[in-house]
Amino acid sequence: MPQAQPPTMTTDADAQLIARIRALTTPLAPLPTAVSPRVDPLTGIRAVLFDVYGTLVISGCGDIGLTATDDLPKAFAEAWRAAELDSGALPEGFDAATALKDKIQVDHAASRAAGVDYPEVDIVATWQRLLADLRISADDSRLRRLALEYELRTNPVWPMPGLAAVLATLAARGLVLGLVSNAQFYTPLMLEAFLGRPLAAVGLDPDCCLLSYRQAVAKPSTAIYRPALDALQCRHGIAPGAVLYIGNDIRNDVQPAQALGCRTALFAGDARSLRLREDDPVLRRVVADRVVTELEQLTAQLLPAAPG
Repeated sequence: MPQAQPPTMTTDADAQLIARIRALTTPLAPLPTAVSPRVDPLTGIRAVLFDVYGTLVISGCGDIGLTATDDLPKAFAEAWRAAELDSGALPEGFDAATALKDKIQVDHAASRAAGVDYPEVDIVATWQRLLADLRISADDSRLRRLALEYELRTNPVWPMPGLAAVLATLAARGLVLGLVSNAQFYTPLMLEAFLGRPLAAVGLDPDCCLLSYRQAVAKPSTAIYRPALDALQCRHGIAPGAVLYIGNDIRNDVQPAQALGCRTALFAGDARSLRLREDDPVLRRVVADRVVTELEQLTAQLLPAAPG
């Protein structure tokens, strides 16, 4: 299974995409939930792994790969122009959203047939195959631009309140930080756009940052969590019992992390993305160790500074 690490330096091409992210994103505020926090301190935690969408960033549709707009043709047309692709090359009446969804479903079916429990695509490769079917040629830079522009127009994002300060405080306290998230190539660029620095510079260990498109497997599979936990054990001597995983979804985040021995915190800070899965009788029995409704609760209460 692929386990390539996120880049630790920003290339010129990535810098251009980061500039586009900053240009296309506008402030969002989290929507309150009716969930009460449970943030009494956890002891013995040496590392924190985060989900991204719905936890570290507000997602307009609640998660990656979904859409918060009804005007998908307009979003696609704008993204196509931004990528400097020839609109005349498209078939009349081309439905990009349906074509992309169909291509992803085909890829997922092939991966399941190969034994992957929760498949993930590389969205750039998916766009490339879709355009190849239309006999349209596009280089990697245009494909990445198209994918990024379309995503930002269909799923608005903005950092959760306190994001930068919380990461900085946890890193300063000596905690190892990482990501385990359903994500695409633009996800770390989005975080860099919001944080103003590469992820490694804000304390995120590249070896502990596992993104689904690089692994070809998505949450809730435990397969995406294992490399991060292996890196924590091998590089830092940190066992799963000393790891806190925080995410907004009982099925995708809390259940698999608990199954691997991690402590867990449910992030219930935005009604758009909170997934309690109360209609699933099995998941109703899954209870996170803690419940966080604001990121700042991590540093103020849940993971306080060591005395002295």
